[in-house]
Amino acid sequence: MKKRYRLTRSQDFTRVIRARRVFAGAAVLGFAVGRDDGRVRVGVTTSRGLKGAVARNRARRRLRELARRILLAEDSPLRARGIGYDVVLIARGPALELPHADLQAEVGRLLDRLAGDR
Repeated sequence: MKKRYRLTRSQDFTRVIRARRVFAGAAVLGFAVGRDDGRVRVGVTTSRGLKGAVARNRARRRLRELARRILLAEDSPLRARGIGYDVVLIARGPALELPHADLQAEVGRLLDRLAGDR
């Protein structure tokens, strides 16, 4: 994912999480806050509840790829309508066991809720 599409500073993560706009799924917890400039930026993290660095890194890689494909795609409803968001995705334990299609569907539901909300 290109740097201009990523949340990189801890202050950005904190700001988005404190906004308390939460979208909870079985494998992904998503937080979002609107932006005025129409850009979408995504930050991906995991909790220490996922034991082992290898598992945490794998969960982050899976979510980062889905964010790139779904949230940042040119045909994404958010980008097509010019809606800007900062989004933080937090991987939960089932993010490792869920098949790719189910995880993709969960991130897609998060996108639908964001697109329909504003």
